[in-house]
Formats: sequence, structure tokens, C-alpha cells
Amino acid sequence: MTDPARRRVAALAVLVTTAACATNPATGHKQIMLVGEAQEIAMGKEADQQVGSSIGLYPDEAVQRYVAGIGATLAANSERPSLPWTYRVVDDAAVNAFALPGGFVYVTRGLMTHVNSEAELAAVMGHETGHVTARHTVSQITKQQLATIGLVAGMIVQPELARFGDLAQAGMGLLFLKFSRNDETQADDLGLRYMTREGYDPQEMVKMFNLLDRVGAEEGSEGRVPAWLSTHPAPENRAQHIEAAIQSQGLSGAKVDARGYLQHVDGMVFGENPREGFFEGTAFFHPDLRFQMEFPRGWKTQNQKQAVGAISPQEDAIVVMTLVPGTSAEEAATAFLRQQGIQPADAQRTTIHGRPAVEATFQAVSDQTPIAGRVAFVEYGEKVYRLLGYTPTPRWNGYARVFDDAIMSFAPLTDRRYLDVEPKRVKVVDVTQATTVEALARRYDATVTPSVLAIINQVPAGATIPAGSPAKVVIGGRLPREARAASR
Repeated sequence: MTDPARRRVAALAVLVTTAACATNPATGHKQIMLVGEAQEIAMGKEADQQVGSSIGLYPDEAVQRYVAGIGATLAANSERPSLPWTYRVVDDAAVNAFALPGGFVYVTRGLMTHVNSEAELAAVMGHETGHVTARHTVSQITKQQLATIGLVAGMIVQPELARFGDLAQAGMGLLFLKFSRNDETQADDLGLRYMTREGYDPQEMVKMFNLLDRVGAEEGSEGRVPAWLSTHPAPENRAQHIEAAIQSQGLSGAKVDARGYLQHVDGMVFGENPREGFFEGTAFFHPDLRFQMEFPRGWKTQNQKQAVGAISPQEDAIVVMTLVPGTSAEEAATAFLRQQGIQPADAQRTTIHGRPAVEATFQAVSDQTPIAGRVAFVEYGEKVYRLLGYTPTPRWNGYARVFDDAIMSFAPLTDRRYLDVEPKRVKVVDVTQATTVEALARRYDATVTPSVLAIINQVPAGATIPAGSPAKVVIGGRLPREARAASR
């Protein structure tokens, strides 16, 4: 056995010997934990800041207070009420929810536009609360520590890019630790416990799983498949499990509050918000920042709060645009090119569509694959934009022209059709006489398909909505290409 191997074995023995083994109050199971509560909270606080900056919170204080209030009641009656619980709505169109260690729980506005009652929302929030009370995240971290003798913070970047600071934007996404199906089932059971303690109708959790099943089947339309469905048990199985639990435990509750909930959803942004940038093919337009840019054809594109970019079909090249601090392109270029491991070449002042800029090629020395790239810093609108393309050095010749074309396409946006776009929004209406989903869509000039309206109203496709019921429609937000098609 080598010395490094002996040291790893010794370290593992120490960790196993000193690990705390205690009974979890939420689950009643004994758990080995290498992460104490103080460390768990510290990890959650750090990741919470990253969520705020990378995803962003939905900018509606009334909605935030409403969700925080629901969460506070769930947490107060959990087995870990002393954690610094926070419940927030993130500005994301995906139908999703997630939790971080230490009591940081998030639901997306996409989820809120799809559920129809406070009880349904409480079911999801209770589930995520259960992940925290059962310490599922820190349990996963403990397992990885025991396997690798290294603390996994819950976020992953490509190793060959990690040394070069925000070059790691290549990943363009947070990858949270995945839970086992047993963990997910346990969180469902805990969520059921917490919502019924607050008097919510447990059948609303069953409705939630049926909704998730339909959203997943609608992939490629107006919504996005929930990221969590890939690792969660199938929604129909979860519905059956919860239905059985309700019956065996004799659970009941009367609180649903559909109308009160829908008041908070009325006017909420639905789907992607084009004010924060949108694609038409591979052309990207950002109305609020008033710029446009063309990404390589055939590449997979993605728009996030802090970056917009594209990855090649072979996943061996990246083009990404981000805002960087400061007002000087030269200052920003100097800071980038002086990073440890960066070897610059051909740096020069230039202009891009009339805007002052600094361009350079560079190589990034890595322990794994060396990286070659092209970068430009452009001054525009009292901001500095970084336009970056890079690939493993052996493939540079195949992508150099592609990077140049993308970088040089950055230009001011002046077309009012693009500058004036608005997002789609949910409108809650009272159905005064029985009507079909299709008739509802026609009456209010809905900008989503009738099948999407059926999903968000949780009625079968082609069903009739009874008189006296509130209903959700989605209006406005046609993009220029959609407006042109509608006018034909």
C-alpha cells in the first residue's frame, strides 16, 4: 500500500470513529453525520447567496411574504423548528422546488403558476421541508466524505475549467446533490405529516402528483419538465403511496384555499420572461439591456441570469456572454488576462459595432486538457460585456472562426419590435357559465395552447369548466416571430 493510500485509509478510520451517530427526530432512524448543524447552516447560507445571484428571486414582495408565511407555519411544527428557515420564490419558469441544508427552501414561479391552491403549494413546501428535517442533503455529503475524504458543497463545475475562476460559467447551471428514491418517499411522508398538522386537505398532495405527471408529459410545449422528476419516483406511484398513507393513517383536513391562492398568482409572469433576453433560433435579443448577439447555428443555447451562451453539438466548445464589473474594457481585459494560468496573446484595442472593445486570444494551462480561447470586452450602456469562446487546445483551429463570428455579432438592439416585448402573464377569471378550455382560450385570446390551459387548470383536455369556478388563462407576451405568424 502506498503512503497516500495509507493516509486515506487512516483518515477514513478517524472519520468513521469520530462521526456522530444519532437518531434523527424527523425519521426515527439512526444516521452517521460528519456535518454538524452549525456547518449545515453555514453551507446553506453560502449556497443561498449563490441561488439569489444565479437564479434570482421573483420581484413581488407580496408573493414572497405569502410563501414565507406558509413555510413558517410548516417549519414551526416540524422536528427542527430552531433552524433559520427561509422560504422564497425564485424567478424561474421551470415547475420545480428544492431545498438547501440548514432550512433554505425555494419554489419557482413556474410551480406557482401551475398549482391551484394553497394546500397544493403546502404539499410541495412540506416535501422540501422534509428533505431538511431528515437531513438528506447532509447525509449525501457525509456519504461522499466517507467515500472520497472530501467535502462536496453541492455544486459541480467541470474540473478542467475550475482553476480559471468564472470560466466555469461553462456549466451554466447549479447541480444540486441528488436524493435516493427512498429519500424522496421519506420526504413525501414528512410533507404529508407537516401539511396535515396545519389542517390542509391531504388529497391536495395527490393532486400535485397528478399535475406533475401531466407537466412531464407536456415536454416541449410551453412548460419545462421538472428537473426533479428524473430522480423522484414516478408521480403516479407517489400518488398511490400517499393515497394509501392517507387511508391507513386516517388523515384528514379541510383547508384548501384555492381562491386566496389564485389572488397571489393573478398577474404572475408565465414561462420565460423575454425582458431578460430571448432567442429566435440562435439570435439572442435582450430588451432590458438593449443588445443582440448571434450564436453559432446548431449549438445548444441557454439563457440565465448572469450569462447567456451556447455549447457545440459535440460539447467540446463554448461561447458565453456575461457582464463583468467596471466601466472600462481595458481594465476588465487586464484583470481577466492576468489570472493565474492564463497565457494571453494578440491583445488589442478595437471596436465592435462602434463600441470600444479589447480583444485577445489566450491559452489556459490545466492539469487536464489545455484550453484555447478568444475573448472580447465591450463597453456598452455604461456596462462592460465579456464575450468568450473556448475549446480544448487541439480543437482550436476548428472553432477559431466560429468564435470570431459570434463575438463580432454583438450589437446594439434598436428594433422596437424587440425592445417592446412583454412577458406572458396569468390572468385569473371567474367562469360565469360552463365553458370548454378551447372556448376560454378564444375568449381571452390566450397565448398558450388549450392543452397548457387544461394542465394549469387541472382539468382534462377538452373538459368543460363549470360555472362559478375561477380559471387561469395566459395572455400577452407574443414575441415578434409569434406576432408575425399570428398576423398571417
